[in-house]
Amino acid sequence: MMASARRSIGRRSRRFTLEVPLESPDGFGGVIRTWQQGPLLWGSIDHLSAAERLRSDKPEVAVTHRVTVRFRDGVTDAMRLLLGLRRFRIRSAADPDGTRRELVCLVEEIRP
Repeated sequence: MMASARRSIGRRSRRFTLEVPLESPDGFGGVIRTWQQGPLLWGSIDHLSAAERLRSDKPEVAVTHRVTVRFRDGVTDAMRLLLGLRRFRIRSAADPDGTRRELVCLVEEIRP
């Protein structure tokens, strides 16, 4: 990636919180999932798409975004990002050019 195409550090003006899932047995063979707040990450967010779909026979809108943060090892699709009161489910996280400078996450906004 050319230097001019790289994201300026000044564009990363949004403060995200990485949340990590914690699972504990519920006593009935299942698990109870809670979320533990992890590190703060400065990044940028770009809207990608919005699509209507049916879930449990109810219409809902799936809104996807691209979140770019400084590279961090260990981010998986089991985690999620917070931005203020907004929550984003991480669908994928990748180092686009292999330089370990940026981590690009494709996320879906979780609507209450």
